[in-house]
Amino acid sequence: MAFIRDDHVLRPLFIVLVIVSTFAFNYSVVLPKLADSRWGNENSFGWLLAVVSVGSLIGSLLTAGRETVSLQWFNSSVFVLAISNIALAWAPNLALAFVFSVPLGIGGAGFIASVNSISQVMSPPDMRGRLLALGAVAFLGSTPVGGPVTGWIADHVSPEWSLGYGGVIALLCCAWMASVMKRQPQSVA
Repeated sequence: MAFIRDDHVLRPLFIVLVIVSTFAFNYSVVLPKLADSRWGNENSFGWLLAVVSVGSLIGSLLTAGRETVSLQWFNSSVFVLAISNIALAWAPNLALAFVFSVPLGIGGAGFIASVNSISQVMSPPDMRGRLLALGAVAFLGSTPVGGPVTGWIADHVSPEWSLGYGGVIALLCCAWMASVMKRQPQSVA
């Protein structure tokens, strides 16, 4: 934790990782309700996740194919994830929901793959495994925390906002990360 706290690149990266993982990665919690209430087909949930998975494969390959994975790429992935969350939340029909599910997967996979890549490149060999483990704990441990929040919003506000709020929070994280990168342009490479 001290290593991340003292690093001007890893600290904002991990802050965004935890916040976005907590609030913008809970689409599997709300998609069944959206599929039923908004698009009138509860059986489409599995198909939506399959389409998200296709996007995830594309996002992983796009990230893996880059010569260097920068904070700019990371922030772009968060932006795609955020916009896709919002677009999917208010998709007027199932066909558009499928269309918006692809960039949701691309942004999500790019986001996670970027964190892992940047963590590995930015850490000395003796810290590499620890940072990857911490990244996994930050992602996998924070997502279940956001699930009940997402469910509560679906029940008390609307199913659309239960997906859209994560996109709004991710957009705020994007703006904050952009300001961090602007103040420290050497960390973008």
